[in-house]
Amino acid sequence: MRVPRSLEVWKLGTINYLEALKLQEKLVSDRKVHKIPDTLLALQHPPTYTLGKRRTDHNLLIPESDLKGIGAELHYTQRGGDITFHGPRQAILYPIVSLRDIGLGARRYVEKLELTMIELASQYGVKACPGQAGETGVWVGERKIGAIGVRISYGVTSHGLAFNIDPDLNYFKHIVPCGIADKEVTSLRKETNLVLPTEEVVHDQLISCFARLFGYGNVVWKDSASSLLSDSGEIK
Repeated sequence: MRVPRSLEVWKLGTINYLEALKLQEKLVSDRKVHKIPDTLLALQHPPTYTLGKRRTDHNLLIPESDLKGIGAELHYTQRGGDITFHGPRQAILYPIVSLRDIGLGARRYVEKLELTMIELASQYGVKACPGQAGETGVWVGERKIGAIGVRISYGVTSHGLAFNIDPDLNYFKHIVPCGIADKEVTSLRKETNLVLPTEEVVHDQLISCFARLFGYGNVVWKDSASSLLSDSGEIK
């Protein structure tokens, strides 16, 4: 009898981007040596712009010195993809999984991340789809509802996806989102006629979509991050 594939889900609430980055780096190292199982971090960030390893600074349309005035930070990362925004009322998933163990290549992995967001949108009557050639993420018509930027190191993933539940879309006006000009950014709130439940419920639904599409039959929910973070919110 086949043993169900297991996934640990850590719900971290709102966490600073750099702390989340350090946590991912530690978990990736642990996953490489099989110290931990496949792990999914579910969280939100304070208003934050991030640039991928291509360093496309020209897609930030506001002087870096003005970011503090709008309550935002800027961070450079080693993930793929272009500039994007993370903030409140956006559901973020950072999978720390071994692609070898689940039998996926990089392209199929990204496709399944897209399908995770597409399936969630469909639960609210929103028809989303992958982008056209050169357009990463998930779209509703010509409007982007979900972003993807991943890093894969020796077969172990980090970074991941960000799905717009109801973020302040004004923050996207200060960037060329994912380096794609003349396209709008949207949210589940804007696209659905249904009354949305709480952000936590939507976030949990996104996690369930992920687990189902990636074939995890045993999901272990960790509602407390006490074993990962200290009382001050820093990594132990």
